[in-house]
Amino acid sequence: MRLPEVHNLILPSGLRLVCMHYRGAGSGIFGITVGAGSSDEEPDRYGLAHLVEHTIFKGTLRRRPWHIINRMEAVGGELNAFTTKEETTVYTIFPQGCAPRAVELVADLAINSQFPESEIEKEREVVIDEINSYRDTPSEAVYDDFEDMVYANTPLGHNILGSAESVARLGGDDCRDFLKHHYTVADMVAFYSGPQSPERIASLVERYFAELPKGAGSKHGVGSTFTKTVSDVTIEGLHQSHTVLGIEVGGIYGESRYTDGLFANMLGGPGMNSLLNVELRERRGLVYTVEASVTRYASTGLMTVYFGCDPMDTVRCLRLCRSCASRIDSMPMAQLDRRLSAAKRQWLGQLTIGAENRESRIMGAARSVLYTGTTVSDKDAAERIMSVSADSIKALAVSLSDPSILTFHP
Repeated sequence: MRLPEVHNLILPSGLRLVCMHYRGAGSGIFGITVGAGSSDEEPDRYGLAHLVEHTIFKGTLRRRPWHIINRMEAVGGELNAFTTKEETTVYTIFPQGCAPRAVELVADLAINSQFPESEIEKEREVVIDEINSYRDTPSEAVYDDFEDMVYANTPLGHNILGSAESVARLGGDDCRDFLKHHYTVADMVAFYSGPQSPERIASLVERYFAELPKGAGSKHGVGSTFTKTVSDVTIEGLHQSHTVLGIEVGGIYGESRYTDGLFANMLGGPGMNSLLNVELRERRGLVYTVEASVTRYASTGLMTVYFGCDPMDTVRCLRLCRSCASRIDSMPMAQLDRRLSAAKRQWLGQLTIGAENRESRIMGAARSVLYTGTTVSDKDAAERIMSVSADSIKALAVSLSDPSILTFHP
């Protein structure tokens, strides 16, 4: 399958548009990525970005909630949204021929949402129930606890959902204010993937988003300077002990991202041949799941290790994690070269498979444009992965195996 060229357009209004032209595709994807998430909330408004995402479908100047829901479902499409700490994305997937319907609807939501109090009240209860129930999945909650600790007293240092108390205080005025200040030309990227030409989509976006506020200017590209502390977090008192530990790494578009990614793959990536999986699961049967991953934000990131085990084995598992990081540090260079070559092949294969997921591919491109103004081609990404040296991996392993930097103990 030949992947299409990525078209980065700046419309006369100033709105950025990313298009991937899949000739002959039977469906399209259109949406917006807005540079506003939970990190843009004031302390007394925690949970606001997520509440806006939930209630943006609850009525506009032109449509009632039922009309919004039915607009895309009537043609077999779907409408969705999600919130992260730094972005909100609203998008629709639809059959070929429905691009005008999709662009007009998303524009109506972004510009004209009204957030009626009756709908806010109903959705507030849904969100509070979500807050109260997310602890039922400790393997996910432990990541939130870890980030809350690492980014304490910073814009990233609170849960996307907010608290029951903070959400209970939010109303329609708060939602309308958030929309007004953040859903703007300056802090938004529109995206499309499908059979329509970039020129056709650009014409539709320019027409239907004409009344989108300009905004004061995007904050993205400016690094944060807050100070972080790093340690580990364990949720106990359950059948399993759930542990996350890690260190700070560079932001999503930092120079070290390919080195970090390769190291995480070698240490505990998705393959069964990762060091942590071999040592903790295959060889000793101490865990069902163990994984290393990298979470990145605009100006910072975290490399983390997660495992769930019997509470009696937590200390032993932590010790083995440190041992695996040290092993990369002490590995003979020839052996490290072989492992690194295998990790590069594995990652390139994962990227090839992931590139055929049109949804994640176009959203990733939109996010890249939001932060950097451009996208990284598949060829460029492959070249950067292949250029990572064994020396850079060993240097990272040295820092990771220092327990004063990466805490591998409770």
